[in-house]
Amino acid sequence: MPHEAIILERHDQIAVIRLNRIEKHNAINGQMSAELIDCLDTLEADDGVRVIVLTGAGDKAFCAGADMAEATKTAGDTRRDAAARAAIRLSRVKKPLIAAVNGYAYGGGAVFAIACDIRICSETARFRYVGTSYGLVVGASQLPRIVGAPIAKELIFTARTVDAAEALSLGLANQVVALTELEETALKMAAAIAENSPTAVAASKEVIDAATLSVDAAQRELAHNLELRQSDEHKDRFRAAAERVVGQ
Repeated sequence: MPHEAIILERHDQIAVIRLNRIEKHNAINGQMSAELIDCLDTLEADDGVRVIVLTGAGDKAFCAGADMAEATKTAGDTRRDAAARAAIRLSRVKKPLIAAVNGYAYGGGAVFAIACDIRICSETARFRYVGTSYGLVVGASQLPRIVGAPIAKELIFTARTVDAAEALSLGLANQVVALTELEETALKMAAAIAENSPTAVAASKEVIDAATLSVDAAQRELAHNLELRQSDEHKDRFRAAAERVVGQ
């Protein structure tokens, strides 16, 4: 599949995927979702790739979440939720994933970040889990294993913004560096991982995920959203939010 909404680069045993819709703050649409899923399938099948780095093109946004202009047309239809499909695929990648968060990561973009194993953030990084403001459950199955249940509840219930310094203090970020140093730092860590046994790294990831990630919780999040998406409240909240974004 030719890529337009993402950019794929290779650095020896490291693959870098850039979400590439700068004019839309790297928001996720159907095209980006399909290209990202296809790219991950290809990279997972390539034994020459040992580590994957996910970042955003440009210097303002990692990913602004779902493309509101497109998502408004599919509100209530889980089958056409591009952001959810891509996030599920990211969460199933067996190779190590590093998120180089180069700006704000909101909604689906924040979920992309926590689907990765490690988050290296620029000083300009911002996280926001906006699902409850749209009438959905977003990130609730994964965020607690990173920051703990009480903090996860606060961030998800309030949908407030977390800056890079707070993200580091909460454990949401592994490191915070200057924006100009972000890519170099991510590639350096990826290279250190790539030097080790790929089978042992993959096995270690599988064991850590088994110890910390609840499959039941992920299934319950999906089940809740299947129901919530049919509600008038979700549709009204989502369309109102979309109108505010599109009107800006």
